[in-house]
Parts: sequence; C-alpha cells; structure tokens
Amino acid sequence: MRPLADMVRPNLLKDVVGQKHLIGDGQVLSNLVKNKKLFSMILHGPCGTGKTTLAYTIINELNLEHCFLNAVINCKKDFDEVVAKAKENNGLVLIMDEIHRLNKDKQDLLLPYLENGLITLIGLTTANPYHSINPAIRSRCQLFELKPLSNEDIVSALEKSKSFLKNINIDQESMNYIAYLANGDLRYAYNLLEVAYYSSSDFKINIDVLKKINSKPSLYIDKNDDGYYDVISALQKSIRGSDVNAALHYLARLIVAEDLDIIFRRLSVIAYEDIGLANPAIGPRLDACIRACERLGLPEARIPLGEIVVEMALSPKSNSAYMAINNAINDIQMGNVGKVPNHLKTNSKDYKYPHNFKGSYVKQQYLPDEIKDKKYYFPKLTSKYEINLKNIYDKINNKTS
Repeated sequence: MRPLADMVRPNLLKDVVGQKHLIGDGQVLSNLVKNKKLFSMILHGPCGTGKTTLAYTIINELNLEHCFLNAVINCKKDFDEVVAKAKENNGLVLIMDEIHRLNKDKQDLLLPYLENGLITLIGLTTANPYHSINPAIRSRCQLFELKPLSNEDIVSALEKSKSFLKNINIDQESMNYIAYLANGDLRYAYNLLEVAYYSSSDFKINIDVLKKINSKPSLYIDKNDDGYYDVISALQKSIRGSDVNAALHYLARLIVAEDLDIIFRRLSVIAYEDIGLANPAIGPRLDACIRACERLGLPEARIPLGEIVVEMALSPKSNSAYMAINNAINDIQMGNVGKVPNHLKTNSKDYKYPHNFKGSYVKQQYLPDEIKDKKYYFPKLTSKYEINLKNIYDKINNKTS
C-alpha cells in the first residue's frame, strides 16, 4: 500500500527532479556530496518540491548514519534517544521535518550537539526560516531554498513513474493537465496520477477522468506557509500599484481558495493604508461590499468583490494618514513624548474652548513643549479631497502660528 510518491523516490542526487540551482553540475549541494562533506542545513520551500527526497539522497550518497524526527509528533524522549545514538556512533545526521515547529525544550537539547558537530541537522520546512525558525538554530545552519517545479519537470517525473503502474494508458494531454493542476507540487501530481489510475476501470486516464477527480489547480496558499502570504501580499501591492488586472488575478486565487475572511481583512487594510484620504469613501463602500458578501456567500460573493477591487485598484492613492500615525508612534517609541501642556490637562481653567471662537480656530499650543513644532502629517495632492484638507491644514497653521 505504499503510495506512488514514495515508491518512485530516487536514491541518487542525479535522479532528483528540478532544483538545478542546488544540485546541478558544480552547484553547492552537488559539490558537498562530491567532496563527501556535510554541514547542518535547512531546506525550505513549497510542498512537493523535494525537500525530504533531497535530504535522503544526500544521506544515501554519503552513506551516513541518520535518524528522522518530526518536530511536532516526536517527544523529548525521542530527541534524547537521538542524542544517545549520536554519542554511540560518534555522530549522526538528524533529518527533522516541520523544524519551524520545534519548541524551546527540544531546541535547548539540540543546540550544544549542533555546536560541537555531534549532530548534523537537515531541517525541512515549508515556512520562511527567517521568520519562523529560532535564530539560535538558524545561525548554526546553511539555508537552501527549493523552488516550485516547472511543468516540464513534473511531466518528466510522471513519465518515469509510469513503470510502477502496470498497464497504464495515459496520453500527453492528460500528463500536461496533471502538471498544470499540480502547480509546481510533484507529490500532488503523483497522487493525482495514482488516484486516476486506480479509479478508472481499464487503467486508461484522460482529461475527463482527471476532471472528475479534481478540476482545480493545487494553489499553494496553505495558511501555515509562505505561499499563502505571498498571494495576499501580491494582491495588496497590485492594488497599490493600480494594476487592476493583476489585482483581479490575485483576488481570484483567494476566491478559488474560498478564503473570504482574509480577503475582507486585507482589503480593509488597503482601503485605509494605500487609498486613504485620496478616496475616503472607499472605506464605507468596502464595508457595504463585505456585508453583501456575507449575505451572498460564494460563489456569488465574487461579484461585489470584483467590483470593489476594480474600484480600489483604479482609485487615487494616498498613504499620508498611514505615514502620519506611523511617524507619531515612532516618536513615542523613541521617547519623544514630553508633558501634556497645563492648559490641556483635565479641568484646566486656562483651556480655550474652540467652539467659543469664530471658525472654531483658536491660537493655542496642543503638543508638549519639547516637540511643539513637530509635524507628522504631510498632505499628498493626489485627489481633490486631500487638496481641500491641505487648504484647511494650511489655514489652521496660519491662524495658530
């Protein structure tokens, strides 16, 4: 009952699919194997790109004693046993899956042995190691990023796997379709091919068979991994850059993933961070869109979402209010605070009530003495609305200066 993905796993580095920037001729991992030397490393990248396969082929080629642990599943006792085995064998390689989930107790146990070289670590993770892995572990490892596989790589791997599926009959169009659906994930491609093989009556695989199993690409937007945040980031940057087509593309990817919550949250951020005072009506319009989507649900929610994203992408942009509050917070964090002026303190008799003055403007200091001339807000002249705000801003400053 071994899955196809496991049966076809290569034993030699030269048979690993893709990742030529790491294992091609003269590349870093190829040279390490050639020179019979291994250092602690972290292999990071999307699902199905060959992290586990690469780790095992390196171990196999160097014929090294090794253990495999999962940072989530295996307990501290298992880690103790690895350390004991390393001492007994005068060193070993520890392949650790989900290394970004390694808790502090297990880290503290491993660190001295990584330091003295008794344990050589090969960590595997889909997360960004710069954000998710403890710096103490990270500083003792070299980081190597694996890339999503190309469609050509996936088709090539599938061709080789056919020898494990007796009497399989599949045309080139179907192979290309599996590669398209896999979206760079070879494991997904193997699994889809195997399911299609066993779910057909005569082992004949065509497009219709594949569409009955899955017609959606394997979008890499797992909430626990970087690909998810890359799509969200790309949506915001596309709207910020006023590229309406790109914005709709990334919105569509999140809609296909059926993640309305993150769409709502990210669009709300964009409305106030990137569009802001250039089109202040976009906030209430977005709220109305969100309410409509909550009533409609998917797939109909795509309609108001498409409309609001087009409007947001084509709206004038201003981050002046966003920058203003950031500037103010930065001042606070740097200690530029000062005491509240006496006339602004609670129940002060020296406070001048603006509504008692013509135009509600009155010459009065509001900032602390230490930063009384500080300016945080710098208007941007990207819309009529903010130009009007600037005129009011200038008028107030002239009256109170």
